Amino acid sequence: MPPLPSVTKAFLLACVGVFCFFELFPALEPWFELWPLASGGFMPWQLLSYAFLHGGFTHLLFNMLGLWMFGGELERVWGPRRYTQILVASTLSAAGAQLLFTLPGVQRLFAELTGFPVMMAPTVGASGAIFGLLLSFGMLFPNRIIVPLIPPIPMKAKVFVAIFGGLELILGFSGSSGVAHFAHLGGMLGAWLLIRHWRSPRRR
Repeated sequence: MPPLPSVTKAFLLACVGVFCFFELFPALEPWFELWPLASGGFMPWQLLSYAFLHGGFTHLLFNMLGLWMFGGELERVWGPRRYTQILVASTLSAAGAQLLFTLPGVQRLFAELTGFPVMMAPTVGASGAIFGLLLSFGMLFPNRIIVPLIPPIPMKAKVFVAIFGGLELILGFSGSSGVAHFAHLGGMLGAWLLIRHWRSPRRR
C-alpha cells in the first residue's frame, strides 16, 4: 500500500490524538460533542468538532479503518483541496441530518410511526465523513472489486455502497440503537450533492 497522503494522515492522527486526550480529560468532552438543538447544550463548533470524538476504541478503530481503505485513494485522485471539501461537506451534512432528526417535532413523528423514542443524546464520531467517503468511492470507482470485513465477500464498490446505504435506512427505522444511522445517510447525501455540483455542466 502507498503511504497515506497528507490530509488523510492528518485526519487520522487528529482523531487518535483527540481520543487519547479525552481519555485523560473526559470532563471536557461534552463541550465538543454534537448535542441536539433542544437539549440546551448545542454550540456552533460542535458541527465539526464531534467528528474527531469517538465513543470507544472499537468505534475509533472501524472509522479509521474506513478512512484508510477509502480516503487515501480519493485524496490521491482529487488532491488535498477537493478531498478536504468532501470531508467537511460530509461532516456538516451528517451533523445537519442528526440535528434535524432530533428536533422535538420530528422525534414525536418518528415515535408515532415506529413506536421507538428518539434519545436526546449527543453524537460523536467520524462516521458521517467516512460514509461520505464510501459514497464517493462508489461513484468514482463503481466497478472496483472490494472485500469488506463484514461480510468478507468480494463485491463491486457500487453494490457495497448500495447495501450499506440500504442497511442504514432500515436500521434507522428499526428502533433506537444508540447509532446515528440518519447522520450516516446525511454524510452520504452531502458527498453526493457536492460531487454532483462538481460534475455540473455549468462548472465545465
